[in-house]
Amino acid sequence: MEANLLAKIFKLKPEQIAPIALGRGGCLSTDRIVVEGKRVGYMYREEPHNELDSGWRFFAGDEDAGYMSNSQRHGVYDVNTLVNYDPDIFSFLDAAIGSRFERTGETFRLLGDGE
Repeated sequence: MEANLLAKIFKLKPEQIAPIALGRGGCLSTDRIVVEGKRVGYMYREEPHNELDSGWRFFAGDEDAGYMSNSQRHGVYDVNTLVNYDPDIFSFLDAAIGSRFERTGETFRLLGDGE
């Protein structure tokens, strides 16, 4: 995994990452966001897997099962990094475990069961 991360060319350089949401733990994100620079289109928070995991999972929203089955197309990042890629997610970071959101224009809407 570490060699894979080194091979990726991220949209933001390390010096472009500002301390906006420090101490929030890790999250999963796809390359559609961190490599291609797409905004978050869908996000959810699940039960964290360990003490370093925030439970947040971020997607551009157009990733299909084939894309997601390739583990080289997603990775674990600091939540602060994702907020730098898409500041629109910041106000949702304290949402409860089990929350799911979909982008609608410039904001997100909370998805209900079955959506």
